[in-house]
Amino acid sequence: MQICELTGKGKQFGSNVSFSQRHTKKVWKPNLQTKTIMVDGKKVSMKISTQANRTLKKKGVLAK
Repeated sequence: MQICELTGKGKQFGSNVSFSQRHTKKVWKPNLQTKTIMVDGKKVSMKISTQANRTLKKKGVLAK
């Protein structure tokens, strides 16, 4: 499933709108990456969004 395990970010729904104003359904999926994170001294593999990955790097949780 396309959901970030850390932030809960998921799919977004909307419409493609053509020049003739025809609406067709569209889905935007989050950019998920599999990362290994140390949690309480244990390695845990998680699917996290790239935005969450950048935040973890900024806070120093992940090595750069």
